[in-house]
Amino acid sequence: MTRVLTARRKEPVSGEKRSCVVFLHGYGANGKDLMGLADPLGEHMPDTLFVAPDAPEACAGVPNGFQWFPIPWIDGSSEEEAMAGMARAVDDLNAFLDALMVDQDLLPEQVVLFGFSQGSMMSLHVAPRREDAVAGIVAFSGRLVSPETLKDEVRVRPPVLLVHGDQDDVVPPQSLPAAAEALQEAGWKEVYAHVMKGTGHGIDTEGLSVSLAFMREKCGF
Repeated sequence: MTRVLTARRKEPVSGEKRSCVVFLHGYGANGKDLMGLADPLGEHMPDTLFVAPDAPEACAGVPNGFQWFPIPWIDGSSEEEAMAGMARAVDDLNAFLDALMVDQDLLPEQVVLFGFSQGSMMSLHVAPRREDAVAGIVAFSGRLVSPETLKDEVRVRPPVLLVHGDQDDVVPPQSLPAAAEALQEAGWKEVYAHVMKGTGHGIDTEGLSVSLAFMREKCGF
C-alpha cells in the first residue's frame, strides 16, 4: 500500500494553470526546501503551479527532515534496505503524480520533475519508467541509480537537464557525465548538461537560469 505524500504548493502567478513543476527535495530536507525557487521561476513561468511533496520517511537525527530512501554510508542501513526503501518510495511518488494529474486536470506533458540530490535520483529513476512521458526532468546534484537496468526498463524518454557543481563534496561531480552517458546509451536524444563553476552541493543563480531556459525552451513552459 502506498503512502500519501504531504505537499506544499504555490499557485500560478497568472491565476491560470497551464503547467506544473514538482520539486523533489534532497535527503534530510523537506518540501519547503525547494519552494523558495517558485518565486523567481514563477516570474517567468506565470501559468505554472509549483508543488513540493515531503518524502515519505522521517530522516533519523534531522528534525522535520525526510528521506526518499535510506543511505547506507550516512545512516548505517544495508544496501538491501536502501534498495527496498527506494522501491517503496518509487511507488509512493508514482501514486502522488497520478493523483496530482487527476486532481489538477494536468496531462503528463504539462509536468516537469525538478529534483535536487536524492530528489534528482528519484526523478531520473521514476520518469523514464512511467507509461506517459512528462515534459522534462531537471536533475540538480544527483546521480542515476541502477543505470544497468535502464535500457531494459525504460518506457519513455523525456528531455533531461543534468546540473552539478564542480566542487560538490556530497555527490561527486563525475555523476553528471556518468548519468549523461547512461541515458544516451539507453536511447535518449535530448540530454543537456551544465556544470556550476565553483559551486558545491547546491543550486546557484546560473544553474537556476539554465533550468528556467530548459523548461521554457525544451518543455514548452
